[in-house]
Amino acid sequence: MFAYSGSGPYCYTHSLGMVLGSEAPAPGVIETLTGAPFGVQLLAGTVPLFDPLGWDPELGVDAALGLLGWTCVREAGGTGKEAVGRLRKAVAGGPVMVGPVDMGLLLYQPGTPFGSGEDIADHYVVVVDVGAETVVMHDPHGHPFATLPVAEFAAAWRAEAVEYIDRPYVMRHSFVRERVVLEPDALRAAMPQAVAWLGNSGESRATAGSIGGAAAVEALADQVRRGLAPQVRTLLRVFGVRVGARRLADAAACLARLDLADAAAVAARQARIVGALQYPLVTGDDRALEAGLRLLAPTYENLRIEIARSRAQSLRPSADCAPAPAVDGG
Repeated sequence: MFAYSGSGPYCYTHSLGMVLGSEAPAPGVIETLTGAPFGVQLLAGTVPLFDPLGWDPELGVDAALGLLGWTCVREAGGTGKEAVGRLRKAVAGGPVMVGPVDMGLLLYQPGTPFGSGEDIADHYVVVVDVGAETVVMHDPHGHPFATLPVAEFAAAWRAEAVEYIDRPYVMRHSFVRERVVLEPDALRAAMPQAVAWLGNSGESRATAGSIGGAAAVEALADQVRRGLAPQVRTLLRVFGVRVGARRLADAAACLARLDLADAAAVAARQARIVGALQYPLVTGDDRALEAGLRLLAPTYENLRIEIARSRAQSLRPSADCAPAPAVDGG
């Protein structure tokens, strides 16, 4: 497989990579460890996301950190003034991963402010300094050393439009590598959860009315046939297809590193199918868009089966290592 390299909406992955520094794995490895590539969901039955049913970035970041042997301090809640005070104290010890924030309120970005119905709302950044009046951050959406007045940053950080957090002002700092985990070992340890995500194990924590896997893709194809809502088309065109195709391409490369060739082939095929949805989305060719989604739908179960089968084979003792048959000495 010829790997992709370039820009893309990997905000929490790039933010996590920045705070881990020189010891961070490549972005594609981090993204795969979060579990994001291993599923698809139709949030509340209408909003398509190329990540598993019941998954969210907060779960993903914690999973990646644990698999890589890292710990950190996660803080949230309180008033905006209290949160800024915590941030100012934390950043004195090093960069701080902040998020989710409301991307539409990061007013240095062109086209802001915008509402959550116009673009994806949640975003992550790395704060590098907090002055008396200004917050300085590395925004992985193409803005190194971006600045905002403290009050405007706090408004974005409140993240009122982000539904998967129960307290505002989330930040992570004081990252410590407690044990060294090689990338292949971390990826291998992530495979049981990948299989679970692909089996819609997150259904119990999903938003009411949400569906995952093939049913989600088929339902989205039905939406296309009836007439795709403008906001859903915008979400897919601006964000969804780009991140979905890249996640799957990165997962394919990681599966290949583990010698899970058949699973890697399925993920690579998924990446090509999802990537090919962009042109019909932009040009309004809904027949092609629907056909691509119908082609995609069964592949998530195919991927689950292949990862599970490959793992089972890798755990099975070889003939050379099998115990010798018992000898009846009677």
